Amino acid sequence: MPVQTRNSLKRKLILYTSFFSLMLGCVLMLSAYKISLQETNEILDAQMQSLAERVANHQPAPVKSEFDPEQHYHEEDLFVDVWSYAEQAHQHHEFNLLIQPIEHAGFYTHQTEHGTWRTYVLPLKNQQVQVSQQLSVRQNLALELAGGMFIPYLLFMPFAIWGLSWMISRILQPLDDFKAELAQRGSKELQPILTQDYPLEIIPTIEEMNSLFERISAAQLEQRQFIADAAHELRTPITALNLQTKVLLQEFPEHEALKRLSLGLIRMQHLAAQLLNLAQQDASAAVSGDAQDFHLNVTAVNCVEQLIHLAMQKDIDLGMERQETVQIHSQEAAVHSIIYNLIDNAIKYTPAQGMINVSVYAQDGMAVIQVEDSGPGIDPKLHEQILKRFYRVHHHQEMGSGLGLAIVDKAVERLNGRLSFGASASLGGLQVNVQLPLRA
Repeated sequence: MPVQTRNSLKRKLILYTSFFSLMLGCVLMLSAYKISLQETNEILDAQMQSLAERVANHQPAPVKSEFDPEQHYHEEDLFVDVWSYAEQAHQHHEFNLLIQPIEHAGFYTHQTEHGTWRTYVLPLKNQQVQVSQQLSVRQNLALELAGGMFIPYLLFMPFAIWGLSWMISRILQPLDDFKAELAQRGSKELQPILTQDYPLEIIPTIEEMNSLFERISAAQLEQRQFIADAAHELRTPITALNLQTKVLLQEFPEHEALKRLSLGLIRMQHLAAQLLNLAQQDASAAVSGDAQDFHLNVTAVNCVEQLIHLAMQKDIDLGMERQETVQIHSQEAAVHSIIYNLIDNAIKYTPAQGMINVSVYAQDGMAVIQVEDSGPGIDPKLHEQILKRFYRVHHHQEMGSGLGLAIVDKAVERLNGRLSFGASASLGGLQVNVQLPLRA
């Protein structure tokens, strides 16, 4: 989770955009300060010039301004000084505000012990008029104006970030939709992803993924075809060898090597049949056109009848324990494969003179197939392992190939059913339960 948060594109966009907005606000405040200071200087300079001209037009008497360094002055506070050239030698200004006599009227900026001042000087015939103001007053006024514009920006910022987050979430929603579509797919769903619902920026990624799906599908099809072809090609020579071996056993019934050869050929024949069945399960598609109405109990009885001869060879009591009439709409071939392999697997791992019960009934809106035996059972820790191909719990069993339960699991998954294992309460061995929907 921390790695996902750190690498979140949405989070990065929000953080970077928020940081950019904050930096932009600082730039705007600096610009507003500069503009406000310029406008303030123009207005106050005009005010100072107007005041100096009015004083000069009324034949002013000498005036000396008073400055209090402890007082806080505002933009309307101006210092007016009128002093005579003749008395210049006797003039003494407490805070050195007076400017030496000049010839042309204008604005001057000069430094005193109390800071920097802005002064408009208007020279007359016998005296000079000065109107002065602290630059810090103007700077404070410009800062207040800029701050007055920046504070609403800061107050508005959280709402802007929230709106920005919402917009980014909406813009990136196709990525979440794309992720959700991939998450909902099963391991065998390799059909192309439709691109019309996604923005142009991620279409190349989708097209590359569709191309990957095509390559995976082709590789899986080639693998399934190889298994099917190999199993099909093996069936004929193995059957012929099995027949020849039976002929030899009739002539030499006590020959131990021929007996072992016959058992090996039977196992190979069974393995080839299961490989072909597994390849057919992999290649099948769960489409509604394959489904039909049939009675599940009838299919179960047919499987029992097909395998009763194998049970009789080991003196196993194989029969229907609970048989209810259950009509189901599904793929009969796949259901037949499930029941057949479950019973076949139970016969292999049930010792001689054992018992196998098959039950078919409906429960909670589902069709239930239950096969239980009196064999050694399976440790619950191995219930996940036995679904893997070629995994065998009891390796001493010569007939087992490790494919029966893998075929069952594949078929149950394709029919949207559930497969579970447990211990048989009545027989003490393994109990396998398969739940299938009544309607596919």
